[in-house]
Amino acid sequence: MKSKQRAVAIILALLLAAAVYALLRTRDAHSPQVSKTSSAEQAPLVEQTPLLTAQQLAKMPTSEEEKPFAEEALRLGDQEMDLAFAAAVRDAQMNPPVLSARAREIQGHLRKAEDGLDADKKRVDQITADEAKATGSRKDSLDDQLDVAKAQLELDQDEADEARQDLLRAGGDPQGRIQSMVEEHEAASHSSDATHVTVTAPVPARGLIQLFQQWSDLHGKKLQLWRAKQDAESLAASFSARHAALETKVNAVAAQPSSRAAPANNKAAGPTREESEAVVQNTRLRANDQKTLTNLDKRIDDQKQLADVYARWINVISAKQRSVLHQALVGLTMVLGILLVGVFFDGWLERLLGKTSLDRRQLATLRTATRVTLQILAVLFILLVIFGPPTQIATVLGLAGAGLTVALKDFIVGFLGWFVLMGKNGIRLGDWVEINGVTGEVVELGMFHTVLLETGNWTDSSHPTGRRVTFTNSFAIEGHYFNFSTSGQWLWDELQITVPTGQDPYPIVTAIQKKVLEATSEGAKQAETEWKSAAKSRELRSSSAVPAVNIKPVIGGIEISVRYITRANERYQLRAQLYQAAVELMGQRPAAPQVAANAPAD
Repeated sequence: MKSKQRAVAIILALLLAAAVYALLRTRDAHSPQVSKTSSAEQAPLVEQTPLLTAQQLAKMPTSEEEKPFAEEALRLGDQEMDLAFAAAVRDAQMNPPVLSARAREIQGHLRKAEDGLDADKKRVDQITADEAKATGSRKDSLDDQLDVAKAQLELDQDEADEARQDLLRAGGDPQGRIQSMVEEHEAASHSSDATHVTVTAPVPARGLIQLFQQWSDLHGKKLQLWRAKQDAESLAASFSARHAALETKVNAVAAQPSSRAAPANNKAAGPTREESEAVVQNTRLRANDQKTLTNLDKRIDDQKQLADVYARWINVISAKQRSVLHQALVGLTMVLGILLVGVFFDGWLERLLGKTSLDRRQLATLRTATRVTLQILAVLFILLVIFGPPTQIATVLGLAGAGLTVALKDFIVGFLGWFVLMGKNGIRLGDWVEINGVTGEVVELGMFHTVLLETGNWTDSSHPTGRRVTFTNSFAIEGHYFNFSTSGQWLWDELQITVPTGQDPYPIVTAIQKKVLEATSEGAKQAETEWKSAAKSRELRSSSAVPAVNIKPVIGGIEISVRYITRANERYQLRAQLYQAAVELMGQRPAAPQVAANAPAD
């Protein structure tokens, strides 16, 4: 295994160990048993703000474990609202507001409007009674008067209502304020009775993304519960402070001498009227203070119970969060395990293929194919862990296929072309090929592109130009390519020698033919073997690669043509060798023949 792969494997192993440790810490994260507390039968009590908070929490997705806490929070919230309503009504009755100048003015206007309204009602009743007894024209006259009286009654009613609202806003209508409290309390009670806790069926998470979404939702709900718990504790502390202050006041008043005691010389006469009214007023105030203390005791107890309910509810949510985190760690462990197995399996395949007897090109091809297959499988498994298995596989595959076909057409064709190039009639690293008119050696063969080191035309000297030419693998499907490293690496070359007139050409022909046979015998056998294995027809299989010599008269002598087979990349080297042999043969003759080399025949 290479140093880079070893480093990646070590990092993945450390991450996997951390994930396993987290799994062990969260494996016992079970939801605690819900203890249903039995409370004494009490009248429903709840303040407006705690009730709204409990209703908001009850409308959120709720599991079976959370249902008892949500119902208890609603009950305590409704109870606190009733207690707050009773305290507000008692305070409004015992402590009527002091009227301001504006309120007194509005009150006087209201009394006038009410007096006028009473007069209008009496007039309407009188006209109605007279109309019932009248006949003829008098009945018609009374009917007109009745319409006018009713219109005046409506105007005076609107004026009285407007004055009553103005007086209520100015704080000078205790009864109106109490009536508004009653209406608000009835509306809140109706809303509380209509609120029911519905258990939401749990939706199983299908991947890491959905698990993260579940954890995030639970975290948001937990924050709301924390705020509700803190509000309940703050209200309990506020009520306790008010209770302590009022209790101190009551004790101080009780410790003072009784105001009912009269001077000794007036015992026989008895208490005066003012003294009796003061005693009654003090008694009412002490009774009201005792009721307020009792009310505060109940409200403190309710807020403490509500804070305890929210605390236990938070424990349930925390347990769910740990469970979701445990599942997410399982998914993360699977991802790290897939990566770690992929790294080790890739190294094992590399060592295994290194022990085979395949040549370099076949080994590189097989290594690329196995690595790409391994990477694709790892990516697919990791995506399944992250996103979960799709519920509508056919729809997902159809939409994905249509989108990929339109947007990634060139990449898809190039990827399919890679499979063609990996096949029997494809190309390998080191092959000498021609693609779209560019000839060179294959130096890189990827899934989407092929890179050549340009060497010029295959019939030329084939010297590298130093340019790297990149082609998309779509040429394997949409175009064509030539591979000269297979049976197409052979070509026919020809030498032409002119023997002057008067010179016997046959000894030269024999000597040159012998030299050509010696130089091309091995290559000719290989070419015939490759042609026979590649060809399908009998005519091509019977093709011979033996050199051929042709003699024909030309002006000034006899022309000797020698046609032979050679490898494309050895053409110039073999021709130079034959040139040298021909020169040596001609150097042994008194008259040197003319030697000429023609272009290769087709």
